[in-house]
This record gives sequence, structure tokens and C-alpha cells, in this order.
Amino acid sequence: MPLIHTLRNYLSLVKFSHTIFALPFAFIGFWLGLAQSGASFSWKLFLLMLACMVFARSAAMAFNRYADREFDRKNPRTFIREIPSGIIAPSSALRFVLLNVALFWICTWFINPLCFALAPVALLVVLGYSYTKRFTALCHLVLGLGLSLAPIGAYLCITGTFALAPLLFSGAVLFWVSGFDVLYALQDEDFDRSQGLRSLPVLLGAERALRLSRFLHILCSACILGAGWYAHLGFWYGCGTALFMLLLVYQHSLVKPHDLSRINLAFFTTNGIASVAFALFFLLDRWQA
Repeated sequence: MPLIHTLRNYLSLVKFSHTIFALPFAFIGFWLGLAQSGASFSWKLFLLMLACMVFARSAAMAFNRYADREFDRKNPRTFIREIPSGIIAPSSALRFVLLNVALFWICTWFINPLCFALAPVALLVVLGYSYTKRFTALCHLVLGLGLSLAPIGAYLCITGTFALAPLLFSGAVLFWVSGFDVLYALQDEDFDRSQGLRSLPVLLGAERALRLSRFLHILCSACILGAGWYAHLGFWYGCGTALFMLLLVYQHSLVKPHDLSRINLAFFTTNGIASVAFALFFLLDRWQA
């Protein structure tokens, strides 16, 4: 029972359920690699890719909680998190980070030399994000960049080479995540300003930050459309694209500059549905091809 309780605490620390945001795009990159290279499906590579996703994200999220522990302790929205509330000690969280970093790097060794060589770059991005709010309002784009590694990383697992189509999907993730992170940051605008932290809501104010978030999601949509055109994807992909874009519009209809009461619906529920549904339509399109 204590082991299960501890595991539950660490899963909560890293918000494991939020893996649903980027993981479907990793599946897209993986199957795109199979389609474009003509390679056969490999359970070994699939499970290694999945492990890399879990370990890299767990390391990044736990390190973010470790780095922000003093700010979280002061913030009324976050003081109940595992580290400031004393459920997990900072030293234990840091050991958890190092364990996941090591496991991620070990997994890349068994994939191919390019993935192993690029592993430190990926770790620098996903871990370095945690300190960006100290010096730049563009921290949301760094978070988006970290998650955007999912489709191109999964593609590299199969092919060991770069290509435009998975990079367009990475661009879509970059702008999608950046856009919804701006929305989420609206909750902490006053707190961040009081602590000297940087964010686009702090820099621009709520109304202009919302407009910029919409623009980022327009760029996301352009990347998705561009990827479908370049990779000659078909009808079902078009349906998935339309649904994804409609959910982006719906997300923005939920959040107003002076009404953030539905931010969790916009952030968690809508984005989770959007990513999973889009990936399923992509896979259906590939199956029908």
C-alpha cells in the first residue's frame, strides 16, 4: 500500500495524465516514419519511443516543480502541490528527475545513434524551460518547443533522418502548446507580476495576450494544413483537421479577459480531446490509404 501511495504521489507530481497532449503527436510522427520509409512496424522501437516520451516528460515536469517550489509555496493556486505541501521532499524530486533523465538517455541508445546524440539537446530544452520565466516572456514558446520534439523525435526513431512533414507537425505542436499555455498563464498574471516573473499576460495584459494566443493557434492550423498537403494525406485527415480547428475555436470561446472560470475546461478537456481525436483521424487516414 505505501508503494502504491508513493507512486500515486509521483504521478500527481508530474501530472502524468497531461501526457495526453503530446503523445498522440508522437504516434503521428512514428506512423508517418513507417509510411514514408516503408519500414515494418517494430514493437521494440514503438515501446522505446513511448518510454522516451514518458521519461523525458516526467523529468521535465518534476524538474519544473523542483525549480518553482518557492514560487509555488507563495502562490494561492499552487501551494498545495506535492513539494510545497511536504508530500514529496525537494531532494526526492531531484533524484526522480535524474532517474528519468538517465532512463531517457539509455532508451535513446537502443534506438539509433542520431537519437542518442540528440538526447542532450532535447533534455536541455525540456529541462531549461523551467527557468525561462525568470528572464523572458517567451517562456510559452520554449514550452511549446519542448513538446514539439514529440513528432520529429518519433519520426527519427524510425528513419534516423529529418524530413519536412514531421517538422510541420512539430511546428503545429509548438504553436498549439504555446497558444494554450498563454491562456493558462492568465490565471497567474497578478502573481507573476508581483514576483518579477515573465509571461506574455504580464507583458501584454490579458486582452492582448488572448489575441496573441489566437494568432499562435492560427499558425498551428496553418502547419497542420501544410503537413496534410505536403504528405498527400486524405479525406479522414481533413476531417480530423477540421475537428481540431473547431476545438481551438471552442477553446477560445471559453476564456474571456475578465472571466477565467472555465479555463480548466479550455485547457485540459478541450486540448486532450483535440489531440487524441486528431491522431485517431490521422491513423484512420493512413489505414484507409
